[in-house]
Amino acid sequence: MSSLEDVGERDGWRCWVCDEPVDAGKSVNDPRGPSVDARTADRKAKIAERLAHRACNTRKGAVKVVIAWPDRLNVIEPAPLITVAERLERKGGRELVARCPRRQDAQEAADWLVDRFSRLTPGLPVTATVDAGGGQFLVALAARR
Repeated sequence: MSSLEDVGERDGWRCWVCDEPVDAGKSVNDPRGPSVDARTADRKAKIAERLAHRACNTRKGAVKVVIAWPDRLNVIEPAPLITVAERLERKGGRELVARCPRRQDAQEAADWLVDRFSRLTPGLPVTATVDAGGGQFLVALAARR
């Protein structure tokens, strides 16, 4: 088991659930304080422990974690990102994650996804592509194992 400081440094003091900064100086009992989250029960996971706010970690125990897509992105039928991350970590490959009405919307979503996955799945580089199809634009993530 890693220490809080080690996990915090590795994760850049950002909560893996909400992607907001975690204040290392806050009490571990404070809802916005730091905690180490055993993110997955999968013993084969590359990174089993992640940094989370105490409240995010506690809430995660009661309900399935959902990584929210920003409201500013214009996406249709966005994929559940935790599920996508787990599949890409497990087997690699390519996953369609959203549809967008305009190429610019799709590119903004693709850029956000690459940035977000750099913290969500550190050690698993992902790339995003935008493809036209059926009068819309499809955003896909790919990872190589």
